Amino acid sequence: MWEGLKDAMDFSLLGIEMWQLLTAFIAVLVGFVLKQLVPAMLSRVQKLAAKTATSFDDILLESIIPPLGWFCVLIGVYVAIDVLPIPQEPVNILYFLKALAKGVSVVLFIWFAIRLSDKLCDHWAEKAADTDTKIDDQAIPIIQRTLRVFLILVGVTLFLQNLGYSIGSLVAGLGIGGAALALASKDTLSNLFGAIVIFWDRPFAVGDWIVVGDVEGVVEVVGLRTTRVRTFAKSLITVPNAKFTTSSINNWSKMPRRRIKMTVGLTYDTKPAQMEAAVNAVRDSIKANEAIHNDFYLVNFDKLGDSSLEIFIYCFTVTTNWAEFLEVKQQFLLDMMKRIDDLGLAFAFPTTSVHIESMPGEPKALTTERPE
Repeated sequence: MWEGLKDAMDFSLLGIEMWQLLTAFIAVLVGFVLKQLVPAMLSRVQKLAAKTATSFDDILLESIIPPLGWFCVLIGVYVAIDVLPIPQEPVNILYFLKALAKGVSVVLFIWFAIRLSDKLCDHWAEKAADTDTKIDDQAIPIIQRTLRVFLILVGVTLFLQNLGYSIGSLVAGLGIGGAALALASKDTLSNLFGAIVIFWDRPFAVGDWIVVGDVEGVVEVVGLRTTRVRTFAKSLITVPNAKFTTSSINNWSKMPRRRIKMTVGLTYDTKPAQMEAAVNAVRDSIKANEAIHNDFYLVNFDKLGDSSLEIFIYCFTVTTNWAEFLEVKQQFLLDMMKRIDDLGLAFAFPTTSVHIESMPGEPKALTTERPE
């Protein structure tokens, strides 16, 4: 058997000896086997890490398992490349394959770093949701996207460097074209500055109802270049961040209370005493309503209108929620109508009285003798 095995190992295929082919196959096979074993082994470690007080070890293990499995496969492939007699003349294919393997190892490391940063940011976002301030909820997505872009740029640079490209000349070229790039990207820089202003001054946060120019809606996402606002018609508007540095921002979510401002009119046959009773009835309605602030309100007979005696009403609801505000306003109006009706008064509607000095064709004698 041993002699037969030696004879079989002396066999060659396309200039590659059998032991080299067998070694390369075993190396790749071991790599794929380890790809299956490593997650199974680390899953047991994850159970132990779940019992610790910190969450970092859980996040680290969860982030490293997929890249580490493929790294085992890469090691097997690298060993196979090293064992096989890959030609180096006239083109050094072996050097290229080894450089490519090193570049792939960089890609796997960047993949691990991106997974780790994303999971850490998600963990911090969950913690930030329990805090009172919204600045951390707004900052974490920006930090997450910035880290992702930075890691991708570093990965591309290291990958090209392992393939033999001169990174120094690339950086020098970027330095020469920096001025032109800055000029061409002035709008992008303006939007980035706008994102910094939003983050620093905090004129609004995610979830706020804002009005900027002709855009009105609820802020959904604040990015480095744009901010996305969901309108009440459920459309999504993307606003460049530079607009927030040059336009006034009306943040309705920051109002501590919501205003009711209106004018109601009574008919002209209302007597002074009845008008005074009507004003007091509206004031009593406000005082009796717990959903309306009683620390400040105005109810006054304000104007002799064209077709009505007008009462000015100015007060604030406790709630700032729009749906709740409409419900409170409705209950207030219904109660006011009942009180006015109990007084025997009526709300006026637009009317016009026409006074005729004379009728066409009327005898002149009647016109001259008509008493004043």
